[in-house]
Amino acid sequence: MSAKLTLSIDESVIRDAKEYAQKSGRSVSQLVESYLKAITKPSKKRKSKLPPHIKRWHGAFKNDDQRDYKEIITEAIWDKYNK
Repeated sequence: MSAKLTLSIDESVIRDAKEYAQKSGRSVSQLVESYLKAITKPSKKRKSKLPPHIKRWHGAFKNDDQRDYKEIITEAIWDKYNK
């Protein structure tokens, strides 16, 4: 069953959405509906199924280093080659 919904959206976004919908052969309503379904439906991709031998280690180690992983890797490489 379909129902009407009124939204307030920036005009440029509406223009771009209509253009995209036309190029993809769908209506803006179909685009919005599929987007809303995608974000409200639980995703199977989000739930990774780890093997039991890996799953038992989940949370076993603590990392107190709050830096970005790229910084940590950069430091490790720097230390490795500049000894």
